[in-house]
Amino acid sequence: MDATDEQDPGTRPLTAADATVGALGELAVLARVTRRLPSGSPLLGPGDDCAVVAAPDGRFVVTTDMMVHGPDFRWAWSSPEDVGWKAAVTNLSDVAAMGAVPSGLVVAMAAPQETPVTVLEGIADGFRLAIEALAPGIGVVGGDLSTSATFSLTVTAFGDLGGRAPVVRSGAQPGDVLAVSGELGPAARGLARLFRDGVDDAGEPDAARVRASGADTDPDVGRQRRPVPPIADGPLAAAAGATAMLDLSDGLAIDAGRLARASGVTLELDVEPALDPVALHGGEDHGLLATFRPGASLPGGFRRIGVVRARAADHGVDLVRGGDAVPTTGWDPYADWDGAAG
Repeated sequence: MDATDEQDPGTRPLTAADATVGALGELAVLARVTRRLPSGSPLLGPGDDCAVVAAPDGRFVVTTDMMVHGPDFRWAWSSPEDVGWKAAVTNLSDVAAMGAVPSGLVVAMAAPQETPVTVLEGIADGFRLAIEALAPGIGVVGGDLSTSATFSLTVTAFGDLGGRAPVVRSGAQPGDVLAVSGELGPAARGLARLFRDGVDDAGEPDAARVRASGADTDPDVGRQRRPVPPIADGPLAAAAGATAMLDLSDGLAIDAGRLARASGVTLELDVEPALDPVALHGGEDHGLLATFRPGASLPGGFRRIGVVRARAADHGVDLVRGGDAVPTTGWDPYADWDGAAG
């Protein structure tokens, strides 16, 4: 489905209050969108060529992430608020994974000319709701608007390290405890249900079939649309001495493999509790995977799932369980999406 498909809110019937972005122009659209966004407390906010954000430690973390209609979301399956929420939390989670406290967001949107401005307002509302729930006090301090045949949304997030060194992927040591915070599997189960029950006979996303199937009320579909990552647990892990950490955006197994390779170790998953294939290989829950020194008290919602082992010199196995290698597979936007559903 492309940005002009009948399921796209950009082409639904318009009301008097539902002017398109093309009809209004950039300045009017900006005014309607920015008044819905939280401003936070930057030293200088929107209005100049750059925002100015405090970095009390003299260092800060920065990350950016794109969401493109087709591979990353479908209008038939997500509301504008859902899209704004998800775009915010995927970036906030990356900041948390470095042990930092989020301090601001910059948002760029490219929309087809016929897109109703209420769609952009709904995205702004999604940002506001996500920030209020997971990173209260920060704001959207700047951004950009453009036009494109395909709707895309790019977010850059900043974070304050609070005087600590960043927690990177390469610090895990043999003997460390492997722990996770957040959910494992709901978002992937929700996406699987949408692909099963939310498509028409040609396999195209279909909002009517989502509603008719009851998927709209499925908690797993809700988590696919609006994941709730443990943002506060990132700084807590840093304060507790986490040796390595990363955001679980693409799935536990594939992201564990990234941490293992960066640290030059093997990660061994505990046999119990059991982890089903969706928990291992499904992504988009945006939990946190971290390692801690032996005997450390696990902070916040972290729970043990394994241990760090020395990596054998003759073969580089990233992830094992019960003596068997676990495939480090998960979401890959190039390998897993061929454009058929876009």
